[in-house]
Amino acid sequence: MGVSALLVTLFGPLLGSLAILFIQRDQTSAIKRTALVFSLVTFVMSLLLIPSFDASSTALQFVVNQPWITALDAGFRIGVDGISLPLVLLTTLIMPIALLASFDPIQKSVKEYYVLMLLLQFGMTGVFVAWDTFLFYVFWELILIPMYFIIGIWGGKDRIYAAIKFFLYTLVGSLLMLVAIVWLGLESHWAGHGFTADLTKLQVIGSQVGFNVQQLLFWAFAISFLIKVPLFPLHTWLPDAHVQAPTAGSVILAGVLLKLGTYGLIRFNLGLFPQASVHFAELISVFAVIGIVYGALVAMVQTDIKKLVAYSSVSHLGFVVLGIFSVTTEGVQGAVLQMVNHGISTPMLFLCVGVLYERRHTREIADYGGITKVMPRFAVLFAIAMFASVGLPGLNGFVGEFLTLLGAFKSATLGSQVYAIVSASGVIFAAVYLLWMFQRVMFGTNDNAENHHLRDLNRSEYWQLVPLALLCIWLGVNPKPLMNFSEGGVKAVVQWVSDPAKSAPTITTGAAKTEAHHSTNTHR
Repeated sequence: MGVSALLVTLFGPLLGSLAILFIQRDQTSAIKRTALVFSLVTFVMSLLLIPSFDASSTALQFVVNQPWITALDAGFRIGVDGISLPLVLLTTLIMPIALLASFDPIQKSVKEYYVLMLLLQFGMTGVFVAWDTFLFYVFWELILIPMYFIIGIWGGKDRIYAAIKFFLYTLVGSLLMLVAIVWLGLESHWAGHGFTADLTKLQVIGSQVGFNVQQLLFWAFAISFLIKVPLFPLHTWLPDAHVQAPTAGSVILAGVLLKLGTYGLIRFNLGLFPQASVHFAELISVFAVIGIVYGALVAMVQTDIKKLVAYSSVSHLGFVVLGIFSVTTEGVQGAVLQMVNHGISTPMLFLCVGVLYERRHTREIADYGGITKVMPRFAVLFAIAMFASVGLPGLNGFVGEFLTLLGAFKSATLGSQVYAIVSASGVIFAAVYLLWMFQRVMFGTNDNAENHHLRDLNRSEYWQLVPLALLCIWLGVNPKPLMNFSEGGVKAVVQWVSDPAKSAPTITTGAAKTEAHHSTNTHR
C-alpha cells in the first residue's frame, strides 16, 4: 500500500494537469474543481503513508527503483525517510489551500494557471522523494518553469522584473549543481565503480573523494541550495518575488519552495560531503546568524505588510540553516521541525494579507487600522498566525526555534555559544516587528472610511485558514508525533557527518512493485 500511495502522491498532480488540458477554456468552474479534487486526493493518499511508515527505522521506505538511463546508472529511484516524509505531507497540505485561495483572485488564463500549479506540486513532491541525482535535478529544474510563469503572468505591476530575477538566481545555482552532479558521477567512475547517479552509492563516494575536490563539490551544491533558502546575502530575489506573486504563489513560495533549499542542505551537503560540511559549518553559520538579525531588522522598517512577512522568512530560515550546520541531533531535529512549522505559519500570514488585499487592494500598513472591530473572526486567526511566527510557547513556532538554538548552543562543530546567543535576538526582533504590524493594522486608529464596512471571513477563507490554525496549535502543544517521524533520519545524518568512516548510511532500495517497507538490497 505504501508504494502505491507514494506513486499516487507523486503523479496525482501531473494527471490532474493533463485532465485540465481536456476541459474547455471557458469552463472555469470545472477547471477549478478538477484541480482542487486532484490536489485533495493527493493529500489523502499522502496521509495513507503515515500508518505504513516505520518511524523506528532509518532505512528508506516505500522504495521504487526502476532503471532509466542505464549508461549513466540513472534510474527512477524514489522513497521517503523521516526527514522527507513530513515535507511531502506539507506539500500536499499547502497546495489545496493555495488552489482554494486562487478561486476568486485568478480571473485571467485560468486554465493555464491551474495546469502550472499542479505541475509545480508534481515537481516539489518529486524533489522530496527523489533518490537519484539525475532525477532530483529534473524535478528541481521543473519547478522553475511554472513558478516563473505564475509570478510573471499573474503577479503585480513589477511581476516581470521579479520573475526574471527569480529565474536567473535559481538558474545560476542549478547550473552549479549540475556540474557537481556530473563531477560526482565521474568520481565514482574514476574510483572503479562506474558512473552512477544513485544517491545511495554516491553518499559513500562523496565522503571518500579528496578533501580539496570535496570542498568544491560542497560549494557547488551549497550555493544552489542557499539561493533557494535564501540565505544572506543571496536573498535579494525573495522580497521581490513574494511581493509581486499572487497570494497563492506567495503561499507556495513560503510554504514549500524555500524548504527545497534547506532539505537539499541536509540530504546532499551533509549526506554527500560530511568532512566539508564540518569544515564550513562555522562560515555558513555566520551568514545564518547575519540573516536572522538582518532579516528581522529590515522587516521592522517595512511599510508593506507582504514585504514585512517576506523579510521575516529570511530571518526564520536562518534558524533552520543554523540548526542544520550545528550538526547536533537537537539542531537538525529543530531544523526539520522549523521547516514544517514555518511552512504552516508563514503561508497563513500570507493568506491573511491576501484577505485584506482582496478587500482593500492595498498592502500599506498605514492604510489600515481598527480592523478587529469589523473583522473579529479574521483577527483571531491572524493573531494565531502572528504569534506562531513570533515563536510564542504553545504554538508551533516555539519548538523548532528552541531546538535549533539549543543545538547551536551545544554544538562542538561550531565551538562557540555566540552563534546561539546572537541568534536568540532574532526571536525578540520578530516579536517587535510582528506585534507592531499587528497592532497598527488590527488595533490602530481607524481614520479611513473604507475600513468601516469590511466583511469578515467567508466560507472559502475559513477553509484556508482554520486547518492551518489548528495545526499551529496542535504542533505547538504536541510536537512529539512529528519529532518521532524525523528522529531516526536525523540521528542517522548526524552520526554519518560526525564519523563517516564508521557510520556509512544504510539505505534500502527495492523494486517498484514491492509493498514491504524495506527491500532486500542494501547498499553501504
